[in-house]
Amino acid sequence: MKCGASQEARGFTLLELLVVMAIAALIFGLAIPSYHRVKSQASSAACAGKLRDIGIAVNAYTGDHGLRLPVMAAARDNRKEDIPVMDTVLLEYVKDEITFQCPSDHKGLFEKSGSSYFWNSLINGQMTGNMNFLGFTKNSTRIPIVSDKENFHKNVGDEVNILYADGHVKKKLQFVVDPH
Repeated sequence: MKCGASQEARGFTLLELLVVMAIAALIFGLAIPSYHRVKSQASSAACAGKLRDIGIAVNAYTGDHGLRLPVMAAARDNRKEDIPVMDTVLLEYVKDEITFQCPSDHKGLFEKSGSSYFWNSLINGQMTGNMNFLGFTKNSTRIPIVSDKENFHKNVGDEVNILYADGHVKKKLQFVVDPH
C-alpha cells in the first residue's frame, strides 16, 4: 500500500441523496398525470370499440327485421324494469352483455341498469334506408343512435362517444338526455 493513499469507501453525502430524491420526485410528479391521461384515452378508445360492436348488432338486428330499427326505450333505471332496452333487445347479436359496459363507467351504471349507453329512441322503428332525425337530417353520418350515458372520459375532455347511423363513432361535447 502506498503511503498517503486511502482505501476508504466513499458513500453519498446527505446533499447528494436529497438531490437524487428531489429529481426522482419531480419525474414521478410529471409521469403520474401523463399515465392517467393515457389510461383514460385507452378506456375511451375501448368504449368507442364497444359502441362499434353495438352498431354491428343494430345492423344485424335490422337485417333480421326487414331493415327496420328496433323499438327500444332510451334506458332504464334498473335491471328489474321489464322494458325493451339495448341490453335485452340486442343481446343475441353481441358476444356477451359486457358489450354494453363502457370500461370507464366507474359509477356502476352498467351494473345498475344493464348498460352504460343511451339508445336514441327518436329513431325507433325507422327504416335504415330512409332515416329521419327530427326532420333536421336524413344524412346517416349525422344521425346519432347510441351515446355514452355520461362523460366517463373526463380526463380526455368534456365529450361523450356517439355512434352514428352509418357506423362511425365520434366524440362530441356532452349533452344531457333525460330518458323520462
